[in-house]
Amino acid sequence: MTSLPTLETERLRIRPYSEADIPELLPLIGTREVAATTLRIAHPYTEREARAFLELAQEPGKMWLAITLRDDGRQIGGIGMRIDDEHQHAELGYWLGAPYWGQGYATEAAREILRYGFENLKLHRIFATHFKHNPASGNILKKLGMRYEGCQREHLLKWGEFVDSEMYGLLRREWERRE
Repeated sequence: MTSLPTLETERLRIRPYSEADIPELLPLIGTREVAATTLRIAHPYTEREARAFLELAQEPGKMWLAITLRDDGRQIGGIGMRIDDEHQHAELGYWLGAPYWGQGYATEAAREILRYGFENLKLHRIFATHFKHNPASGNILKKLGMRYEGCQREHLLKWGEFVDSEMYGLLRREWERRE
């Protein structure tokens, strides 16, 4: 994968991040409530973390994109995949700023990333995990047609506490039948 795509849905433009995104990114991603739902988002989230993330987003095998509103270009979150070419699978990850929760944006963005992953990248499988204490994320994965594959009990350490990780997966043939 040489360059990151720009994707569009009915309400969203999903595009590569740039340094110009940092001022808008920080207040969205920097809230404790967003960090509490994800493994890799720190709290507090500083400009230094944002710059390190932008560098990480450029690494081979990573596809991290900003979720923006099509009508005004406002940034509302992020989505991406960690791609394993050898095994033809990827791990899906996403987050939204709290003001945008519950409006279907994460489902809409994730559906488009799944389409891109299966159609353009020719992936065999896409999987995702969520903290057990974040059932809203599990509901998104179910809406996408992902199958529940199990709970990894106290699998991750977040803020000094072990948390359960719920895993979901989708095979290309399942996605093709669904579409």
